[in-house]
This record gives sequence, structure tokens and C-alpha cells, in this order.
Amino acid sequence: MNLPNDSDLIEALVAAAIAAGGIILNVRDGGLSVEKKSDASPVTEADRAAEREITTRLHQIAPGVGVIAEEAVAEGRVADIGDVFFLVDPLDGTREFVKGGNDFTVNIGLIRDGKPALGVIFVPATGKLYAGVVGQGAWKAEVKNGVVGRRTAMHVRPPPADAIDVVASKSHRTKETDDFIAKFEVGRLVSAGSSVKFCVLAAGLADLYPRMGTTMQWDTAAGEAILRSAGGKVVTVDGAPLFYGRNTEGELFRNPWFIATGGMDPFRA
Repeated sequence: MNLPNDSDLIEALVAAAIAAGGIILNVRDGGLSVEKKSDASPVTEADRAAEREITTRLHQIAPGVGVIAEEAVAEGRVADIGDVFFLVDPLDGTREFVKGGNDFTVNIGLIRDGKPALGVIFVPATGKLYAGVVGQGAWKAEVKNGVVGRRTAMHVRPPPADAIDVVASKSHRTKETDDFIAKFEVGRLVSAGSSVKFCVLAAGLADLYPRMGTTMQWDTAAGEAILRSAGGKVVTVDGAPLFYGRNTEGELFRNPWFIATGGMDPFRA
């Protein structure tokens, strides 16, 4: 296994995410053909083409490091992985993408010893880019014509003294999620799609993101890496860290319910 240092690696992941984002927009401009996967979720050629681009680049960047990518797994192609591997969601928020919305992202995360170590999230439609290396910090920037602009450091905000701001899913709210939110005094309820919800916390714009519903490891790896890099955390409803790797029970690479936070204690209610 040949892995660059984290500083070089994050730059390579940024380039891969931007390239994939360009492919996604080109496919959308040419007209979409939407198919259904075995779980009835939508998939398009944009998902597949972006995943091919990212996977090719990752194999060049880090030969011998396994890549677990959403569409490959959906087609039954599961790479061998060790303690270090990539998790890729080439187009998170396909439902929003198909509807013509802009809240879809490219997610690339690196896992070390069961935990996200670094990650990149790119929003192709708006050019917003988020990145983080655990232990080094998180940042955001605007991308124009493939060029990354000025980078601004991101930090979670301190826990509020009274009402909290909550970010929640646009398309995947559940009764259990709403019941958890109801335990708190809420100031604003921020609706956001895809993995951008982690970035809202990382940028200090909200305090809590609970998700009592189905997610997969490629949905959360990059976002958790960025949030952790900004000083936040992600835990299960029992307070344990999320585990990344081959799970021994249930659907392969499926997450348990989780709670993401900025600076607050999610169990203070």
C-alpha cells in the first residue's frame, strides 16, 4: 500500500471531487435517464460516470488501498479492504439531482482503523467545497471554472445557552428524528439535503443533526471527517462512535442511527 501524506492526499481528493462534479453537471446538461436500483432508489449515468472517475483517480493516488463505492457495491462489486480504505458516494442526493435541485454532493472519505481521517465534500451546482483532515483542521472554499478560491477555516460554535439550531433532512425525516428534536428548545430548523448537513455544523451555523433513519457509510464518512476536523463529533444514539468497515450484522456498510453535533452535548436534554 502506497499512501501520500495527508496534506497531499486531501489535495488529490479535492481534485477528484471537482472532476467528478464536472462530469455530473455535463450529464445533467445532456438530459437524464433515471433507473431504479434493487432498493428502489434512483441511479443515473451521472452517478456511474462520476464514480468511475473518482475510483480511477484513487487507484492512481493510492495504489493498493481499497475503494468502497456506492454504485459498485449496489452491483455486487465489493473491494477487499484493510485498516485503511476509501468510502465514495459519487452523487449524494440523487433524488434532489433528478428533481432539478442543487443540494447534491460528491463525497470522498478516507478511513483509518474504523474512523474517518479526512474527507472532501463538493457541491457541483453551487461550487461550494468543504474539506477536513482530522488533527489539522477543516476549511471551505468556492470553486469557479475548476479553480479553488480562497480557503476559510471552519470551526464548530460553542454550545448555546438556550435554544439550539437544528439541521435536518429534506427528504428523509422520520418520526423518531422529530421526536428526538422535540426534546430540545429549538431556535431554527434548517432544512438541507445530502451531506451538506455535516458542513452546516462544521461551519458553526447550527448545533445538532440527528438522523434516525437509514444511511450508509459512504453517506457519512466524508462529512464526519470534516465535522471532526472542525471540532464536532458523530455518535450513535447510545453515545458510541460510528464504526466504519465491514459490519458483521445487517446490511453491508449500513450505519446505525446517529447524532451529529457541533459544540453541544446531544444528551443534555
